[in-house]
Amino acid sequence: MEIKSALYLIPVNISNAPAADTLPPGNLEILRGLRHLIVENVRTARRFLKRCDPAFDIAALTFYELNRHTDLNAVSSYLDPLRKGEPMGVMSEAGCPAVADPGSLPVSIAQREGLRVIPLVGPSSILMALMASGFNGQGFSFNGYLPIEGKEREKRLRDLEGTSRRQDMTQIFIETPYRNNRMVKVLAETLNPSTLVCVACDITDPDKESILTLPASKWRKARYDYDKRPAIFLIYAGNKTNG
Repeated sequence: MEIKSALYLIPVNISNAPAADTLPPGNLEILRGLRHLIVENVRTARRFLKRCDPAFDIAALTFYELNRHTDLNAVSSYLDPLRKGEPMGVMSEAGCPAVADPGSLPVSIAQREGLRVIPLVGPSSILMALMASGFNGQGFSFNGYLPIEGKEREKRLRDLEGTSRRQDMTQIFIETPYRNNRMVKVLAETLNPSTLVCVACDITDPDKESILTLPASKWRKARYDYDKRPAIFLIYAGNKTNG
């Protein structure tokens, strides 16, 4: 496979499933041809590469960390190898880089300078949760994290529910994993009883995956344990389904 001079956006698996089950084999071929990677955490990036191929030559790679501790003024310099014609990659901790992820910054710099950007195929928990929810996939919004404080969070949920009803949009958000059970309880108590709620947990994990859609009223009596597990939350108060 020809490795072009480009910034490759490299998805990472989102569960403990073997990489071969969720990532195309062509991604690994491209990874083997790169020598420069922008990552959130070098240790977990190395671990991912070794999971993909135990024989991966980690020592031949140069890593550039991009996370909340990074001096954002330094990020532009990360792309110097690309400016010289060398291919580079951007990897998230999990899922697709630049989607709910700091990797969007080097991508925006590359686009601004006319440098080629190539997104690779891979799992996105946001899109996979939407696919499996049964909600409207023609109009949807990802809202990141909601407020932590109780009253602010309830107001935000009612606002999202109202937007979903008026505009027929699916509303998607995430929570810190150890607060997942609490979030389900708040959804059940705050939303209209008929509003649909989907919780998609451990997506792609062959043993743990759980994707369940119920009206808010039924979540009040449901039995679940989502704490400390990666989950996506979706609400839908519109009147259409994917068709």
